[in-house]
Amino acid sequence: MRFAELDAVTVDGYGTLVRLRDPIPLFQAQLAERGISCTADAVRAGFEAEVAYYRPNALLGRDAETLAALRLECTRIFLDGAGVELEPSSFVEAFMASIVMEPIEGAFETVRSLGARGLEVGVVSNWDIGLAEQLERLGVASLFGAIVTTAEAGAPKPEPEAFRLALERLRVDSSRALHVGDEPGDEQGAAAAGMRFAPTPLTGAFEGWT
Repeated sequence: MRFAELDAVTVDGYGTLVRLRDPIPLFQAQLAERGISCTADAVRAGFEAEVAYYRPNALLGRDAETLAALRLECTRIFLDGAGVELEPSSFVEAFMASIVMEPIEGAFETVRSLGARGLEVGVVSNWDIGLAEQLERLGVASLFGAIVTTAEAGAPKPEPEAFRLALERLRVDSSRALHVGDEPGDEQGAAAAGMRFAPTPLTGAFEGWT
């Protein structure tokens, strides 16, 4: 393919741009600061319970009020799952401080190279509206012309709403846009929105392009 055939590229967030740093020692350190000793296995059980809740409920975090409520509930589920007796509201900040995203190798360098070619670049991700905050922490939010989450769009992938919202904000036609992602919902959602698709990793998605 040729870059001249595109006006924009959208990318998935988790698994394409960023991944989660191991949160277990971070959780343990936060609990230790409060005088609570918790084994890695217990913390992992709590975190796995929280993840199982969060994934289908990320859509609930659609504005500041509902995001706060979602984070409080995630914290409660984590503490219960880890067997820790703490008031959830007192641990929300510590819980969020333990959720640290880090870049996937080469991903943001690829985003920069796409922008240097004159392409619009956006993010379309199954996430609550806190995604922009995470990208700001990494100092890369300004690389994107649109950061769209399924929570903001009100529908999860593979529904096309988040893709269409990103295209609207980037002001590009779907036929001139490509999405890069790591799950079937990415490919199906992009197709439903009339976009092309390429699988992760982002660093290899454009190999051979001219």
